[in-house]
Amino acid sequence: MNYLIIEDEYHAAKRLRELVSKHEPESKCVAVIDSISDTVDWFENNSAPDLAFFDIQLADGLSFSIFQKTEISIPIIFTTAFDEYALKAFKANSVDYLLKPVDETELSAAIQKYRRLFGKSTAPINEDVIQSLMRRLNTPDYVKRFLIKQGTSLSYVNTEQISRFFSEDSMTFIVTRDGFKHNIDHTMDQVEELMNPAEFFRINRKLVVHIDSITKMSVYFNSRLKLSLKPNYDGDAIVSRDKVKDFKAWIVGRG
Repeated sequence: MNYLIIEDEYHAAKRLRELVSKHEPESKCVAVIDSISDTVDWFENNSAPDLAFFDIQLADGLSFSIFQKTEISIPIIFTTAFDEYALKAFKANSVDYLLKPVDETELSAAIQKYRRLFGKSTAPINEDVIQSLMRRLNTPDYVKRFLIKQGTSLSYVNTEQISRFFSEDSMTFIVTRDGFKHNIDHTMDQVEELMNPAEFFRINRKLVVHIDSITKMSVYFNSRLKLSLKPNYDGDAIVSRDKVKDFKAWIVGRG
């Protein structure tokens, strides 16, 4: 078995070679490549090996992009430090994936799986699955808590405690699920960027709401929507006319 390793961490590549050699002593590593560009160049100028190990996150990007730059039709075993939840959809499109640091038993099982599948036609990596995974793996880390002042003391509020954000008199406030209000040192534009858009939506210039805070939605004047919120909101929670379409998509999980 000839195999290729795409890995930009020296020790990870070395360990992988050692483990493969241990379980497949007749195997041969034809190359170890550490970047997307060099991998594309290698495939375009060399005969394809029997199997390849792809680290997902390389120094110059996600290795999924390699499949968009050149045709690869050999079996793939992915190695990654990402949580496995992000990779379940990809498993059907590859031989297997291994969480780093690579476990010897799991590597052996993946190679055995490759052996069972060897000789069967290898379907091309699904482009839609690649695009979906690249979006998920490139998702930014959203803020987990906000620092707040309480007199001369500092404290914090976890984002899961937040019902909404609102602006008033050029200040921005958090309202927690239990009804407490706290001033924070952020603008509403910054809040919109910091919060996970799957959970929070800016319905107008002054109000960002958590989806769980919405208790009622009503058609309102001039093609807008009016929301009832918990805890109770003293003002009118109106979805701006230009945001109604996006808001509806967000509500059903398509935002």
